[in-house]
Amino acid sequence: MRSLLSFCLLLAATLVSALSSTGNRLVAVFDDIAEKAGYSKFLGDLESRGFQITYETPKSESLSLFRLGERTYDHVIFFPSKAKGLGPNLTPNILLQFLNAKGNILLTLASGTAAPSSLVSLLTELDIALPTERTGSVVDHFNYDVISSADSHDVLLLPVPRPTRPDVSDLFASGAPSDTLLAFPHGVGASLGSGPLLTPIVRAPRTAYSYNPKEQTEVLPADELFGAGSQLALVAGVQARNSARFALVGSAEMLSDAWFDATVKKVGDKAEGKTYNREFAKRVTGWTFQEIGVLRVNWVEHRLNEAGVALNETNPKMYRIKNDVTYTISLSEYKWDKWTGFTIPPNDDLQLEFSMLSPFHRLPLTVDPSHSTPEATAYTASFKLPDQHGIYNFKVNYKRPFLTNIDEKHTVSVRHMAHDEWPRSYVISGAYPWIAGIGATITAWLAFVVVWMFSKPTGKKVVLKKTE
Repeated sequence: MRSLLSFCLLLAATLVSALSSTGNRLVAVFDDIAEKAGYSKFLGDLESRGFQITYETPKSESLSLFRLGERTYDHVIFFPSKAKGLGPNLTPNILLQFLNAKGNILLTLASGTAAPSSLVSLLTELDIALPTERTGSVVDHFNYDVISSADSHDVLLLPVPRPTRPDVSDLFASGAPSDTLLAFPHGVGASLGSGPLLTPIVRAPRTAYSYNPKEQTEVLPADELFGAGSQLALVAGVQARNSARFALVGSAEMLSDAWFDATVKKVGDKAEGKTYNREFAKRVTGWTFQEIGVLRVNWVEHRLNEAGVALNETNPKMYRIKNDVTYTISLSEYKWDKWTGFTIPPNDDLQLEFSMLSPFHRLPLTVDPSHSTPEATAYTASFKLPDQHGIYNFKVNYKRPFLTNIDEKHTVSVRHMAHDEWPRSYVISGAYPWIAGIGATITAWLAFVVVWMFSKPTGKKVVLKKTE
């Protein structure tokens, strides 16, 4: 049964034409369609990965994200726009509906160009704030490109982004040389709220700050700066609770042809090098459009694990207290063009909760080689049910940055022991006097009832007196 289900899921995955696990319909929104010539490599890479790109302008009448209640596109890319608004087809409400319908959005910004009000409202809903003027750029006098920004210092050269926590998957820099630099030219930094759905991908160096060219002649106090150092997120991601994804790239120019494999030189370095922008753009779009970091539950199985019990009886609705139970879950991860077995990152674990109102057991799930395949990895745990009857849940709740959420819950009933299941009823010899006492009481009561029902009271002779 499990092998047939896995085969059907694998067959369905191979029938998808695009590398994305959610679809290949992509719309790129430009102020002017002619601007796409500056992003030919970036757009060409997307087309080579199977995306069908439609080019639209914000005010185009043909642009519509929904038709008859269904999405007309799976993904949207917004390039910088000089318009204050994006028209009636791209209102904040429609963009939020698109995310709620599991659509994915990539938003790019540029210094000197104010973001449209619709996009600013969308960012506010996602707890992301831009500089007040929305035209400032990020400047760093210690980490800039001496070739292109010797005076302005607004082309930042950054190390490739590494995971900030040991339990986070390395999706954006895996395999990249340690000395590779990421160019962030003429970009805008954003401030992220404290929401659990927000995750920074690239943070500004501690010596960087947000700078508004209009205030060049003024010296602002530190408390009036919009942000500095790690307060500024240069690239950030949002994964909604329905696993829809939103990515903010503070510099659209870093995706342009001019900065793909460009030659740069960091201040203080003697040698020049190539940028990591092209590979980084691939990975950011791959994550946003759900080509990587996508998890899938193939099947879930729980069963009795006791001697003398048929092991082919899976997922029963009822157990008995103190039963030995085995729980197994099969997981796959989508990587660019195929499903593979999901491996838990180092220093992290996948946990099973067996809970009623609160967890009675919280156990780590370990790899089960007997049920694992190259396309799926099975994780299992065995335990004894608690000595408390009631309604319980097998629950796996795995939520990590940059990975789609896993929230599997299966409800079962746990009954108490039947009268003939207690060990003292037939094993402990000391229980025999009590059993004999119960039998004697029942026998005596039945005897009394029989005697009482069939006993006839003695009759009395009635003498009638005659009256004269």
